[in-house]
Amino acid sequence: MNQTAPKINPCDLLRKKRFGGELNEMEIRAFVQGVVDGSIADYQISALLMAICINGMTDRETLALTLEMARSGDTLDLRDIPGVKADKHSTGGVGDTTSLILVPLVAACGVRMAKMSGRGLGFTGGTLDKLESIPGMRVEMPIEAFKRQVTEIGCAIIGQTAQLAPADKVLYALRDVTATVDCMPLVVSSILSKKLAAGCDVVVLDVKSGSGAIMDTPEKSRQLAEKMVRIGNLSGKRFSALITDMDQPLGNYIGNALEVEEAIGILSGRMGGDLRDVSLSLGAHILKNAGAAESLTAGRELLEQKLDSGEGLRKLADMIRAQGGDPRVTEDVSLLPKAKSHVELKADADGYLGRICTSDVGNAAKLLGAGREKKTDIIDPAVGIVMHKRIGDRVRRGESLCTLHVGEHSDRIGAYNLLKRALVIGKEPVQKPPLVHAVVEA
Repeated sequence: MNQTAPKINPCDLLRKKRFGGELNEMEIRAFVQGVVDGSIADYQISALLMAICINGMTDRETLALTLEMARSGDTLDLRDIPGVKADKHSTGGVGDTTSLILVPLVAACGVRMAKMSGRGLGFTGGTLDKLESIPGMRVEMPIEAFKRQVTEIGCAIIGQTAQLAPADKVLYALRDVTATVDCMPLVVSSILSKKLAAGCDVVVLDVKSGSGAIMDTPEKSRQLAEKMVRIGNLSGKRFSALITDMDQPLGNYIGNALEVEEAIGILSGRMGGDLRDVSLSLGAHILKNAGAAESLTAGRELLEQKLDSGEGLRKLADMIRAQGGDPRVTEDVSLLPKAKSHVELKADADGYLGRICTSDVGNAAKLLGAGREKKTDIIDPAVGIVMHKRIGDRVRRGESLCTLHVGEHSDRIGAYNLLKRALVIGKEPVQKPPLVHAVVEA
């Protein structure tokens, strides 16, 4: 925790922010400490969140809030790990399996990836849930063991510690019930506080945009990306961001073991597609920002070399083995959990796949059991959806649009109907959406 701030009357902060005033560092420090120690009541915190949502925050306020939230609990000191330490953060999507690809691939290029990830909630998937579909895989470990693995192997992906930015846990729970989740400075401070507390030198942000993202337009996504990069770099770290498309699932496999299978397919060279391309784009930015490549072109070429040589796949196997999992899955995906049955969703007309409601696809996977509504819900690692068509593809009547991988407790009818509504076939050709809408750098 940061140095103790003098006690302050919460009403003074509320009054100041209510009339559009700028809170100073000491006031923000007192507020965050009051959030953590419980000396500020929930209704007062909620009132200040609403005042911030209405009147906004300056960059100076947002930076102060981010830093205080990062210091509100444990902070990782990674300085004893040799070299540059890098991380990547996605704002969340469907079929977004980039971490499982780029973490081992970047590590194979010599940049250490010390990644803390989260679980899925709602229609978005979670990296930890995907990893746990690998038999024996552990995603919880002591920090010293985490640091040792990053030093020796070059990469690790684990869950966030309970005391990492605890202020964010309180604020997020209240934002969720006060309609302030999408408030820009609160989103920025929530994401960046956890990244700063995790201690990496370089962070590349993957800001999603579209029907399966928290920001549904490129304009909103760019505003968020620019704010995060600006505040992140003011903190003294190296931040950049890509705004990537989420108007359709990024990968073709949606569901925990299915997404691991697709990641292995890409690392082995058997699969390609949009997921591969976005992973390489993110990885190239990490390598350039970390000083491991002179340019994005050189970074992408290095990543492709590690793909072609199989070093990326071997690094994934090393990481799985180090975290207690069965590394044989990288050579034999049949060792991953498999669904009991399959259901085909077929096109009912000739035409072109014109639109996908990505959030409905994610919710359909959740109905099958691949996701959770509450953090306590139990998921089925085997179930999910495999997409056979993407936006702009020609389809014929009776052709399979996707395959539902169904479990014993799946709501197959609900998922089927939701998918049928989510995939819209039109008569006229449509353009495929761009993969990367924009790049935001310091």
